[in-house]
Amino acid sequence: MQELVQLIVNGLISGSILAIGAIGITLVFGILDIGNFAHGEYLTVGMYAAWVVNVEMGLPFVVAIAAAVAVAGVMGVLLDLGVLRPFRDKGPGALLIVTLGLSLILRNVLFFIFGPAPKSFDVDVVSVYDISGVRISLPQLLAIGVTVGAIVFTAWLLARTRTGKSMRAMADDRELAGVAGVNMHRTRRSTWLISSGLAGLGGVLVALTQGAFNPDSGWNILLLLFTAAILGGLRSAYGTLAGALLLGLTMEVSTWSGLLGGLDSIYKPVLAFVVLIALLMLRPQGLFGKAHAT
Repeated sequence: MQELVQLIVNGLISGSILAIGAIGITLVFGILDIGNFAHGEYLTVGMYAAWVVNVEMGLPFVVAIAAAVAVAGVMGVLLDLGVLRPFRDKGPGALLIVTLGLSLILRNVLFFIFGPAPKSFDVDVVSVYDISGVRISLPQLLAIGVTVGAIVFTAWLLARTRTGKSMRAMADDRELAGVAGVNMHRTRRSTWLISSGLAGLGGVLVALTQGAFNPDSGWNILLLLFTAAILGGLRSAYGTLAGALLLGLTMEVSTWSGLLGGLDSIYKPVLAFVVLIALLMLRPQGLFGKAHAT
């Protein structure tokens, strides 16, 4: 039973970290109708921005986190203005291809600048704390604190601020939002800034808990992020949080030895897609998505 409790805690931690990265996908798709397949590289850029500040410049890790959010957020806005804007009227298919190409370009730029060798932060990864029999490492504790703060802040921003209300109005009905006086261009920039900033933060947390990262790290978890977003309905930030937690718990608990010996950990990503397929067969709109009449 102690093993199961440990796996549940690990699943909640990994699920909440996935949620930070996946909510950015949900915001961009729900508000702007763009499936951003370069989102994984936004996480990776956040990883390297934090590494430069923390390791190369020797600054505290909290400063590195802020740098990752800022660099990824600004990059998201600039890439929308400079790369995606000319294709906005070409349809979702064109934008999908453009974001795939952007993903490849960003990944190779990172390889060119930083090389393929794994990087790690200047953070104590050895210390482990025993809390009522549950073992939690220092990186996991840091990730828990940052994740909870980020989720609370995002919920407050969407529910209470003028920017958040404009984003929700645009997601509900873009034409009606424009008629009601919502500044579409500013809301679009805000959406990219917030979603990309969350991606940068999620990238730092992923790298922190994994211990090391390379230019492929964001791409390697992109499908898990999309799985969490789809489980939540693709247009609901809260649904994405629930989907990510479900995903994290399912993958971790599946390795429990009490379940016929447990699943080998290398098959956890496969299980994630099995869960996705099963849920979509039963509820195609996702956990929090709205069913469409036919």
